[in-house]
Amino acid sequence: MTTSTLTHELTERELGRTLAPRPTVGDAITQTLAMAWRALKKMRRNPEQFFDVVFQPLLFTAMFAYIFGGAISGSVSDYLPIVIPGILAQTALTACIATGTQLREDMDKGVFDRFKAMPIARIAPLAGPMVADLVRYATAATLTILTGLAMGYRPDGGLTGVIGGWLLTVIAGWSMAWIFTWLGTIARSAQAVQGISMMVMFPLTFLSNAFVPADTLPGWLQSFVDFNPVSHVVSAVSDLMNTGQVTSEVWIALGMCALVVAIFAPLSLRSYSRKM
Repeated sequence: MTTSTLTHELTERELGRTLAPRPTVGDAITQTLAMAWRALKKMRRNPEQFFDVVFQPLLFTAMFAYIFGGAISGSVSDYLPIVIPGILAQTALTACIATGTQLREDMDKGVFDRFKAMPIARIAPLAGPMVADLVRYATAATLTILTGLAMGYRPDGGLTGVIGGWLLTVIAGWSMAWIFTWLGTIARSAQAVQGISMMVMFPLTFLSNAFVPADTLPGWLQSFVDFNPVSHVVSAVSDLMNTGQVTSEVWIALGMCALVVAIFAPLSLRSYSRKM
């Protein structure tokens, strides 16, 4: 192949990209759902992706309840209303790490090189797997609640409150996943994404009111805990499940989830587009 022929073909390819119609909002939604279906098929073929959301809720709920229940609340039964909302937030946040890690793995394998040659919305390859991961967040939240019920947890919020807490956990997991999606687009390897994500997850989870009441912490630490979005999610889930009331914490938690998406979704799209 001569240089002129190769140049001509490259010109035609670039021209084809230029003349390709810009995807509409409807196209972006359809393409995102197609990418979500692709991610779900990957999960079906690799069931080990569910290990963290299947076994971690069982292990952590039992471990934290039996180890810290007597020391913090006097008994396991009195501690369950405190720890169950905390475990819900922790498992959702942990499940988010896989989103960024798997994204980075796909990018390293060259899958996204094929996506960039397709006339699809730039957001679809990012949002699609996140839509599929709603299944993982829902699984983790459901198993955590069932484990708590099996251990004697009886939420005073009733079925409505439990469903509300479950739904808020899924929403929070999806919104927090944008942080790890952004990390997946800027890190150099999947191992780097996992390492950085753990450094983000542990402060957000343990420097919160997930496992101990905030008023038992030192004053300087309470300031961070009060600002921590995980604390507001835990408080909101606790209010829904333990009282059945839609308090101000619920709206604050939803507002913080929206703020996280508003910040990290554009950052993820921007860094992803630069690599395209």
